[in-house]
Amino acid sequence: MIPIQYIRESRDEVVNRLKIRGIEADGMIDEILTLDARKRQLQTALNENLSEANGLAKQIGGLFKEGKASEANELKSKTAVLKEGSKALDKEMQKVGEKLQDLLYQVPNTPHPGVPLGKLAEDNEIVGDGGSMPNLYGGAQPHWELADRYDLIDFELGAKITGAGFPVYRGQGARLQRALINFFIDEALDQGYFEIQPPLLINADSGYGTGQLPDKEGQMYEATVDNLYLIPTAEVPITNMYRNVIVKAEDFPIKNVGYTPCFRREAGAYGKDVRGLNRLHQFDKVEIVQVVHPAQSYAVLEDMVKYVEGLLIKLELPYRIAKLCGGDMGFTSALTYDMEVYSAAQDKWLEVSSISNFEAFQANRLKLRFKDEDGKMTLAHTLNGSALALPRIVAALLENNQIEDSINIPEALRPYTRFDKISTL
Repeated sequence: MIPIQYIRESRDEVVNRLKIRGIEADGMIDEILTLDARKRQLQTALNENLSEANGLAKQIGGLFKEGKASEANELKSKTAVLKEGSKALDKEMQKVGEKLQDLLYQVPNTPHPGVPLGKLAEDNEIVGDGGSMPNLYGGAQPHWELADRYDLIDFELGAKITGAGFPVYRGQGARLQRALINFFIDEALDQGYFEIQPPLLINADSGYGTGQLPDKEGQMYEATVDNLYLIPTAEVPITNMYRNVIVKAEDFPIKNVGYTPCFRREAGAYGKDVRGLNRLHQFDKVEIVQVVHPAQSYAVLEDMVKYVEGLLIKLELPYRIAKLCGGDMGFTSALTYDMEVYSAAQDKWLEVSSISNFEAFQANRLKLRFKDEDGKMTLAHTLNGSALALPRIVAALLENNQIEDSINIPEALRPYTRFDKISTL
């Protein structure tokens, strides 16, 4: 949520930066400012009423002590009028405040000035790449055929048990999943991240805290009886550990990593682009989350991008780095980089990680603050990134490393898989 003080002080800047997303926000921002001004007027009037009522209460006590009951009763009548006025002011202020809050929740984060203009993925800016393109043999297969050939993943069995998008991993396929999770966690621990195993369900307050609500409720699975939601990513519970928390500036950067299953309804997803592992309703992911000083957040973002790039290099996957345009960014992000790997048998690039700086957008919702050098309470900045999401990594590993009779495992993973190739033997 954009801090209201920033909107007050930089109205035109907010409007112009939202235009990078393709949003004409003049009307909404002006309505927010009108409601904010009205709320502050009501608060001032309420404070004056309460102050006058308190002053009269002291006078009334003194008059009764002096035996001036008649004068005291006159003031009591005036106090009663003030109390009724205060109730009316408070009720109106609460109503205006709720409307203001609802509007603020609807405004996405203001993009960083360096975010490219554009509406679609085709408008994203490729800012880096690496790795070697595989040269596959003539009969190379896409990963869903390899998964069946080597009995790694059973998509039909998952559909029988639950539904489409809930695969069953088997044998070496399951071991490859577990190997990747442990590899990613160990790499993060080596870089100073602290491991967290969070809950897989969140309450509505947590959803609002990181921006999944009210923007993405249609994409989350909801346990309606208990008003809980299955997490779309570990970012949500890990970041919400700091909701309503005042952290210490000397603890920056606060670095957490967590592995969780992730659950996404992916409503409306269909077609060949979502076949196999390309898009699932349940998948595994290792997430890195940082809480940092605002002055350091963009340097931290670049470090996180380099870290994830290093994972892809170790996995020997061809990759590219895209800076997302305004229209392709998430609701809460100020700047996002996507990491994509090349899937050879499909001849397409697959997104495997998004690394984002939210600036103070989440922290404002979370009330996540610290005391700055002057002792002033200041909102922290939050960042997160996939490090990494497994399904498309697995798809690329299977496709890119296949030979006629087996699939080679990258050297970095072999201590974790305890096998160097996948075969039917």
